[in-house]
This record gives sequence, structure tokens and C-alpha cells, in this order.
Amino acid sequence: MDFEIPPGSVQHLHPEGLHRNPVYTDVITATGNVKTVYIGAQGAFDSEGHLVGEGDLEAQTLQALHRIDLALAAAGAAREHLVKVNVYIVQGQSVQKAFAAFQRAWGILPNPPTNTVMMVPALVPEAFLVAIDALAVVPLQGEH
Repeated sequence: MDFEIPPGSVQHLHPEGLHRNPVYTDVITATGNVKTVYIGAQGAFDSEGHLVGEGDLEAQTLQALHRIDLALAAAGAAREHLVKVNVYIVQGQSVQKAFAAFQRAWGILPNPPTNTVMMVPALVPEAFLVAIDALAVVPLQGEH
């Protein structure tokens, strides 16, 4: 039996009864023919492996986001395909500074990903103040 695989789709849901925040989406579904992109935790290394922004949470967040953008592009994806972002911030750092860096780098996305922000005792390497991992889903149109 020969059948056509339906094109992929991603749906951002805003369930009634959940506060709608402009910086994240509560529920996202992916169906059909899609490519899933998993991006491991990105920190503040440059392309040569040198730390960017030692002691500066905002600079490190901007570099980690830049690395997420590079990883997405390498996988044929973009910010619009992000469905989940986990942000790990070292305890004692300002969550507000990290959020300010997000807004500076990415602005307000029309369909932001879900997110989880966690305060952690330390990261590896110890000079990291923030690390970000991500999951993206890219709808494929009619590919098998």
C-alpha cells in the first residue's frame, strides 16, 4: 500500500486557565513528518574554545545564545523551530540579567519555546555562569 506521509506541523497551544506569558509557550505539539534537533548545553566558549565574558552573566548568556543559533543553522533549523529551552544559571547570579540578555539577543519571538530555568550550584567548567540546551522541531514538507 502506497500512501503519502502528511507534512509535519508544530502547534503552539495556550490552554485556557494558564497564564499566557510572552516569553514562553506552555504547550507545544509536533505531529507528522518532522525532524527533531537536540542541542546539548551551550556555554560561553568562542569558536576557539576560549571563555567569553568571564564573571559576566549577560555576556555569557549572549554567547550561549549565539552558539544555539549556530547549532540550529547547522541542523537546518532556526529560532522559530525551538520548542524547548533549558537554562541553567549558577546560584547567586541574577535571573533578570539572563532574561535581559535573552531579550537583547532574540527579542520577543512570535511563538516562543517552552522553557525551564534552573538555579544550579555549579557548572562545568566552573567559570560558566550559564548554560543553555535546546530542542527544535522542523516540519518537513512531504519528505519520506
